[in-house]
Amino acid sequence: MTRRSLREHTFVLLFQRDFYSLEEMEGQIALYLSLEDQEKLGEEDKGEIRARAKQAAEKTELLDERINSVAEGWKAGRMGKVELTILRLALFEILFDENVPQGVAINEAVELAKKFGGDDSPAFVNGILGKLAAQQED
Repeated sequence: MTRRSLREHTFVLLFQRDFYSLEEMEGQIALYLSLEDQEKLGEEDKGEIRARAKQAAEKTELLDERINSVAEGWKAGRMGKVELTILRLALFEILFDENVPQGVAINEAVELAKKFGGDDSPAFVNGILGKLAAQQED
């Protein structure tokens, strides 16, 4: 399975974070991975998706703090859920996944925004992640 596909599955699961408590996430992940459409996923892929979704969900507060530090006038609570989830996932990859270069995380986030967000989503996501990337370099 491609990294992009794994990322999309992780995005779908992480999107649920604002609707379920952290304690309920494990059940939601198991339910999602048991759906007929996910039967074609290998056990290794399911394990990676599960682990990445759980890790990112557990770091939601930290990720939101970092996002809020650069999002002028658009704190996490005011952002669209799709854009916020994309930002959380990309920032998680930038901060905690050594296998994903910063530029790749940003580019993939913009691609997710094009696929799942509105017309302004790619530019919004790119702008916030650009500021976060600059902050990382300081």
